[in-house]
Amino acid sequence: MIVCGDDALAHRLAGELHGVYGERVTLLVPVRPDAPSTPIARTGRALALFGRVTAAVTRTTTAATAAGGDGDGDGGEPTGTLRVVEAAEADDRALVDAGVERAAALALVHEDDETNIRAALTARRLNPRLRLVIRLYNRKLGQHLETLLDQAAAVAEPGLDPEKLDAATTVLSDVDTAAPGLAAAAVAGTTKVVQAGGLLLQALERTPPAGEAPDPGRCTLALLSATARDPAGCEGSERSGDEGPRLLPDDRTVAAATGRAAITLEAVTPAAPSSPSGRFGGSGLPVASLFSRRLRWSLGGAAGAVLALALASTFTTGDHPLHAAYLTLLDVFAIGDPAVGEPTGRQVLQILAGFVGLLLLPVIVAALLEGLGTFRTATTLRRPPRGLSGHVVLLGLGKVGTRVLARLRRMDIPVVCVESDPEARGIAVARRLRVPTVIGDVTEEGVLEAARIHRAHALLALTSVDITNLEAALSARSVSPDLRVVLRLYDDDFATAVYRTLRTAHPEALTRSRSVSHLAAPAFAGAMMGRRILGAVPVERRVLLFAAVDVADHPLLEHRTVADAFTPGAWRVVALDRTAPAYGVPYGTGAADRGQDWRLAPDRVLGPADRVIVAATRRGLAELLGRGAATGRGAAAPAPDNSVRAERG
Repeated sequence: MIVCGDDALAHRLAGELHGVYGERVTLLVPVRPDAPSTPIARTGRALALFGRVTAAVTRTTTAATAAGGDGDGDGGEPTGTLRVVEAAEADDRALVDAGVERAAALALVHEDDETNIRAALTARRLNPRLRLVIRLYNRKLGQHLETLLDQAAAVAEPGLDPEKLDAATTVLSDVDTAAPGLAAAAVAGTTKVVQAGGLLLQALERTPPAGEAPDPGRCTLALLSATARDPAGCEGSERSGDEGPRLLPDDRTVAAATGRAAITLEAVTPAAPSSPSGRFGGSGLPVASLFSRRLRWSLGGAAGAVLALALASTFTTGDHPLHAAYLTLLDVFAIGDPAVGEPTGRQVLQILAGFVGLLLLPVIVAALLEGLGTFRTATTLRRPPRGLSGHVVLLGLGKVGTRVLARLRRMDIPVVCVESDPEARGIAVARRLRVPTVIGDVTEEGVLEAARIHRAHALLALTSVDITNLEAALSARSVSPDLRVVLRLYDDDFATAVYRTLRTAHPEALTRSRSVSHLAAPAFAGAMMGRRILGAVPVERRVLLFAAVDVADHPLLEHRTVADAFTPGAWRVVALDRTAPAYGVPYGTGAADRGQDWRLAPDRVLGPADRVIVAATRRGLAELLGRGAATGRGAAAPAPDNSVRAERG
């Protein structure tokens, strides 16, 4: 396995492949062209990189050993080697030195899309059979790139059957993978969603009544930590031990987990595109939003007064109602003839109509000004309304913040954004979704107050600077001590220290730290192993992966019942992938797909034509993807070889 990049995702991905899947990994690290070419400089850089990668590997394996494989099914030690190669860029020479011609998979995870595309084209030419996993922010471009690279492989080797290539090219976005977890962490009661096989899987957190265990009849994905506020001092990570979260427990474990909350699959509904709606959503201009509520009441009152005058004229003069309404409107707009010589009642009504016309004139002017202002501000940023409350304050509209904002709006969650750069990429999205936005530095006084932080439900700090996120969280907690805070922090030790400090200072408030690379690395690693990773659901500081797996020729799945294929703590079959060619009819097209009919019966036998949706831990997925499945569950593992070495490119 080759990982090309030098950011947090590359380091975590290399550690994931080496420490969890036991693969031989080569990390291709770019260096600046003007960097010193002396071996000492290169060696120092490599040693620094070794420390970061091996630290991630050590944390993974140590946690697994300490927990005895419990909860995450992550026992054992890595069996592959970890090699670091430095090169100025990922060109032909660098890729050949990294062993691309013999590699099974290549992950290109540079932050620059153009760099990843250039390297992907080069790698596909050098090895048409290579499995490519590419990190791209541009989703539309990624779809075209997948087709292009697969076609290039078929042209390079005319006899190559594309159907036999196991996910030859996969384009993923770390931001898209992490956005659901970040959004779910900020909003209480919202679902953690994974779109899979024509289904929309919704993972809900359920807390049983005091003294009772979670319902064993539900499809339980995980049991949350026994100490919800401070899980064994490790915030729900692999180091939490028995007090931490239990992933994919069996029914006996669920029944014995008295008082512990659980994450369950409550419903699966047909996946359909959703459009933003409500007060803060949509790019259109609803009629009700053209005028303020006070102005609408004023216009309604004026219309009621005109109607009352018309009815009074009908009863007074005996005219036809339409003729009486016509004369009343002429009097209101002061264009009718004076009622000289007419009955007194008609004259009184004409005077009253004139007064109504005087009162209506400023209302009409106000309506014109408000309507014009609404159209003019439709393409500008909105300010937070004065009475806004119960919303989410989102800090940072970069790559991560933009995707999280879109997901929150799809869930119809009111959001107020804060961004210091008026040219940030998420500003256009906020303008299109008509989301209130405050332009200013969050560290300056008055910016959070302008976002109505004192009435907010949660703060989601997603800037790229850890210190800025921490300062914003502390400032927000000083204003609203019980505010829910979700921080984007990369360093695990720093995140743990921040969590403990904030929890001690504000024991009644909920604090969560999330890392984009932490949430995205398992999905990238699973894609490199050659299966379609559908999504990830964070469980405190751990992750459950959802993947589509073909049952054919799989000794752990084929000709087994759903109950027998369930391995507690490792993987669980949750549904059938109806988008597979064997079915042809996706979920949601028939009556049988509604309600709870997506659930598979425990005695249902999995056949070779089936493709199943599997929820798995990282190590469970590693075994299920073929390394452990090929030899059976009881086969002996290769002798561990935890060597780490470096080379110069």
